[in-house]
Amino acid sequence: MKNKSKIAIVAIVIVCIFVFFHLLKKDLWDVNADLLKEEVLSIEPSAKTVNLQDITPFEWDLAYSFAPYTTKDTIYETVGYKWDHISETVNEGMNQIVFLKDKKVVCYLYGYPENNGYGIFFNTQNKIDETYSSVLSSEDDLKFEVQRSDDVVILSNN
Repeated sequence: MKNKSKIAIVAIVIVCIFVFFHLLKKDLWDVNADLLKEEVLSIEPSAKTVNLQDITPFEWDLAYSFAPYTTKDTIYETVGYKWDHISETVNEGMNQIVFLKDKKVVCYLYGYPENNGYGIFFNTQNKIDETYSSVLSSEDDLKFEVQRSDDVVILSNN
């Protein structure tokens, strides 16, 4: 009887440890967002332009940028992929960019550049919908202007 109790306790402890580490694990898109932030913030102060493909530390096919107040359902429908940690952009000047590789989210940027330390803004002729989003392909001209102000780095192709 004692052996069964010990085995049960060990099993419960192992399950608890597994659950604890699973909860601490970051999703791929969060890890890539942190890596992208490091890359953007490490751009040389003298740089006037960068190629977005050169500073993204992950592979991607498409990037979608969403306008303020785009609903989650519209974002899901646009990117063709649904995941739990998405937010609606609630104000002008926020970043809401989804990078995809093989139709899977590999990086998700959300928030104000002032809070994140950087921002990426793009405008393309290849509009999906005038109200909701712009799409950028990794095969497009990816030259972005580098602007710095108040310890914030902004990348823009406008």
